[in-house]
Amino acid sequence: MEVRVVDLFCGAGGLTHGLIQSGLTVSAGIDIASECKFAYEFNNDSTFIDKDVKELSKEDVLDLFGHAKIKVLAGCAPCQPFSTYTSSMDKTKDTKWPLLYEFERLIKETSPDIITMENVPGVVRHQVYTDFHDTLVKQGYFVWSGTIDCTQYGVPQKRERHVLLASKYGEISFIEPVNNQVSVRDTIACLPKLKDGQVCKSDPLHRASKLSKINKKRIQHSLPGGTWRDWPDELVADCHKKDTGKGYTSVYGRMEWDKPSPTMTTLCYGFGNGRFGHPEQDRAISLREAALLQTFPENYQFAKNGDEISIKAIGKMIGNAVPVLLGKAIGDSIVNHLKGVI
Repeated sequence: MEVRVVDLFCGAGGLTHGLIQSGLTVSAGIDIASECKFAYEFNNDSTFIDKDVKELSKEDVLDLFGHAKIKVLAGCAPCQPFSTYTSSMDKTKDTKWPLLYEFERLIKETSPDIITMENVPGVVRHQVYTDFHDTLVKQGYFVWSGTIDCTQYGVPQKRERHVLLASKYGEISFIEPVNNQVSVRDTIACLPKLKDGQVCKSDPLHRASKLSKINKKRIQHSLPGGTWRDWPDELVADCHKKDTGKGYTSVYGRMEWDKPSPTMTTLCYGFGNGRFGHPEQDRAISLREAALLQTFPENYQFAKNGDEISIKAIGKMIGNAVPVLLGKAIGDSIVNHLKGVI
């Protein structure tokens, strides 16, 4: 039977690309981040629709499903409202907060056969998630949910995500781990060496941010897996000398070659934004290295040839993405389920 997927909050296409790798057809991705349109459409045989999910109608989504016998509605609502990094912030005016309710509305209106939702583990502590889950049960869906350790599915970064799968056809579950842990060395060691601020001639995405003079000295004194406590006193930032900052050891760090990387974020190109220093070169990881750690294929393009590349804009695309291999594991779970019930 023909299966078609509509991907809400699609970004640059990490989830879509993984679903396609699993053999599913993705009709379209929907997102208000219009800067993702090129990357999404160039790398995926799918249409990017620049539209706010709140403005999507029942007819909009059903038209995208067409005459498919099996309709899959997928989505990863922006995770910032549910992240531990923003847990202390006032989110009452955060426009991203209600987006799971919009996902829920579209489920009620279009009645897809299969649903998948992915977010940070902290989403389960919020009422909006409880309402979302309970609505699916009331609508007659069989629901599975759990926290996935991405390193068990070939993603070379320490990343845990909450995944929900729901089906009208019967019990559904996530595929078993492949237990194929991949390291930073496995993923990026083959790339040409770079200095900070340099761009690779053969790949414009393999570019590293320019370091300030003091950060250049700091990374020269940084050890793989170490912290700013390895530096001489004169290089330690004032904030780290205060009692309130002494516990923040995960910034200004180098990755370790033979372990997974830390979780990629929208600021993964910055040495001071986390443990994003290259294991041995005196720089932060490049955009291409970040994309590979997110398991995008090495030829995945995020900008048109000849266009100026913004490290900030593309870094945000990469950091916001669902790792492609997590998307594939979600797709494989859906395919395995359908083989068993159809």
